[in-house]
Amino acid sequence: LSLDCSFTCHYRCRALVQLDCSGPLAGVGDVSRGGERIPPEAECGSRRDEPSEWEKTELDRAQVEQRIREYNSQINSNLFMSLNKDGSYTGFIKVQLKLVRPVSVPATKRVPSLQAGQTGPRTQGVKRRTSFYLPKGTVKHLHILSHTRASEVIDALLRKFTVVDNPRKFALFERSEKDDQVYLRKLADEELPLRLRLLAGPSEKVLSFVLKENETGEVNWDAFTLPELHNFLRILQREEEEHVRQLRHRYAHCRQKMQEAL
Repeated sequence: LSLDCSFTCHYRCRALVQLDCSGPLAGVGDVSRGGERIPPEAECGSRRDEPSEWEKTELDRAQVEQRIREYNSQINSNLFMSLNKDGSYTGFIKVQLKLVRPVSVPATKRVPSLQAGQTGPRTQGVKRRTSFYLPKGTVKHLHILSHTRASEVIDALLRKFTVVDNPRKFALFERSEKDDQVYLRKLADEELPLRLRLLAGPSEKVLSFVLKENETGEVNWDAFTLPELHNFLRILQREEEEHVRQLRHRYAHCRQKMQEAL
């Protein structure tokens, strides 16, 4: 891997990672993924707190059925929506995980029984936690109901990745592109993502879903457990050491060039 790559994974998972970090670094605000240019996304500002007018649209059963037919006719996969007899409907949403901080997952270490001479499969489980960064651009499809709330989508995503962090640390955002600008809106817990997907249609530019940290201002460090805080400190120390190493390398290179010029 390139020295500029900061991908983090378990030691035993290294052989499973397939990344090409040999290419040039993308410029700030011009990130590419799979040949597709992603517009710059402002972290501060460029957010709208109120739903759009089309998101407030109320549909009766006939309109829902019509919208589902139009939606299914526009997609090129088998991720169709279907109308149920009770008027509800089911379908798929795609959520991109864009997490800056590491997440915690359970790690169970099996230790043999201390009873001398005992044989057999009986072991004692010791509950532990480990923290790691989810790869950037991780995407997950979820099959949900029309009455599935945003908070339930967050819970389902955390279960899929066996994340044991408090769900309140995360928030589901809707992302849209318009006039070369990217807009983000944090969904309320009671909002219905599949309804938004149906109203917006299948276009990812009109609407997509992103899971991010629930930024509420200052970080409430008291909400983290001691193992999590220790892991954060170790990760910060490694990042600081790597940053210092890169700075020293850069200055040493400049110093060498100037000495050659002299």
